[in-house]
Amino acid sequence: MTTTTTPRTTGHAHTAGSGVSFARVLRSEWIKLRSLRSTAWCFAVIVVLLIGFAALGAALSSAFVGTGSTPSQQQSIAVTIITFGSPFAQLVAAVLGALVITGEYGTGMVRSTFTAVPRRTAALVAKVVLVGTSTFVVSLVALAIALLVATPLLAGQDVDVDLGDGRLWASVVGAAAAIAFTAMIAFGLGAIIRNGAGGIAAAIGVVFVLPIIFGIAQGLIGKAWIYTLNEFTPPRASARLYDYPLDGTSMITMPAVDGAVVLEPWQALLVLIGWVVVLFAVALALVKRRDV
Repeated sequence: MTTTTTPRTTGHAHTAGSGVSFARVLRSEWIKLRSLRSTAWCFAVIVVLLIGFAALGAALSSAFVGTGSTPSQQQSIAVTIITFGSPFAQLVAAVLGALVITGEYGTGMVRSTFTAVPRRTAALVAKVVLVGTSTFVVSLVALAIALLVATPLLAGQDVDVDLGDGRLWASVVGAAAAIAFTAMIAFGLGAIIRNGAGGIAAAIGVVFVLPIIFGIAQGLIGKAWIYTLNEFTPPRASARLYDYPLDGTSMITMPAVDGAVVLEPWQALLVLIGWVVVLFAVALALVKRRDV
C-alpha cells in the first residue's frame, strides 16, 4: 500500500504576487528611481536652475526695484526673484515624470515589474508617490538654498527680505509643490502614452505650450471665460501656489479681466490634485487593460 502525502501550505506560501506588500513595492521602486541616471541628472538640473536663476535675478534686482519701494513691494520682488527658476524647473520635472514610466516600457523592465505586482495598482501608486515626494524634497531644499544665496545679494541692491514673513515661506513651499505636481502630471501622461518621446512631448506641451496658446487667445479674444479657463490649467494653477500678489496685482501672472475667476492658493492646490488624480485614474485603467 502506498500513501500519498499532500504538501502542507504554510503562511509563507502565496499565489504569485499576492505576498508582495506595498512597503516592499515602494522600496523596490525607490531603488529603481535613484539608480537611474536620468533621475540624478534631472534633479541636478532642477537644483542648478532654481539656485542659478535666483542668484542671477538677485544680482540684477536693481532693474526691478523702483525708488521709494515699500517693504511689501520689496518682499514681493524678492519672492518673484527667489522663485524665478520654478517654471524652468517644471520643464525638467515634466521630463523626469514622463521618463520614470516610459523608460520602463522602452527597456521592457515593466514586464518584470508587473509580473512581481500582477494587479499593477501598487506599482503605479508607488511610482507616482516617489516621483512627487522626491521632486518636492529636492526642489524645496534647492529653493531654501536659493533664498539663502539671494538674500545677501538683494540686500546689496537695497532690497530687504523679511525672513519672518509667513507668506514668503508659503511661496517657497508652494513653488516646490508646483514642481512636484508637474512631475506627477507628466507621469500620468507618460503612463497613458507609454512612449518616451510622446510622453515627454505631451508633458512639455502642457507646461510650456499651453500657456503660449492661452496667452495668444487672451490677446485675441480677451473674454473673461478665457482667463477663467486658463486658471484651471496646470501651469497657471502652479503659479498661483507660489504667487505673492499685492492688492490683487501679481508680478508672476498677467492680470485678469473683470469677471474672470482668480484662484486662491488652496484652490489652485485642489485643481492640481484633481489633475493628478484624473490622469492617474485614466492611466491605471489603461495599464490594467493593456498587455505589456
